[in-house]
Amino acid sequence: MGDLLLVRHGETEWSASGQHTSWTDIPLTDHGREQARGLAPLLGSHRVGTVFVSPLKRARETADLAGLTGARVDADLVEWDYGGYEGITTVEIHRTRPDWFLFTDGVAAGPPEHPGESPEEVGARADRMLAKAHAALGNTEGSVALVAHGHFLRVLTARYLGLPASGGALFQLATGTVCRLGTEHGRPVVAGWNVRPAS
Repeated sequence: MGDLLLVRHGETEWSASGQHTSWTDIPLTDHGREQARGLAPLLGSHRVGTVFVSPLKRARETADLAGLTGARVDADLVEWDYGGYEGITTVEIHRTRPDWFLFTDGVAAGPPEHPGESPEEVGARADRMLAKAHAALGNTEGSVALVAHGHFLRVLTARYLGLPASGGALFQLATGTVCRLGTEHGRPVVAGWNVRPAS
């Protein structure tokens, strides 16, 4: 059975500035597009049988530029709904909540259409996505690629390893990188993290 390849989208203006970006559908920067194109040879070294991608523009553009064709758009791959913290940096949040930590505290309530998600809610969504990815691994030759967003993929990694959603805090994840989740002796492992193309 193949591995799970996690692809974080390339840089956007808000990822560069540290603004929390969930539903705000902004494109990649020029640098982000370069990052995405640079992933093509790296991903090409794997036999990718199935690709799932977030519906948001920055993820879909990354998948296209990285040469991941035939992707299935899946809403479970969207970024953590930051609710009232959309577009706000951690530094700004700490001015009024100095001890705030996303992975344990969640977010402030947002508008009705984007109320925000708790760590447990993101974890449940990650579990659903992992079930789909495992089903795809069992029905295809090669690996399964998930093209998505930083905080969501960190929670998904924690759940893959049997950790609570808050365990995503342990996995710093840069833009325009590939991570590989596999197994060793039948147990889930991180086989590669924050991998960039050789320069």
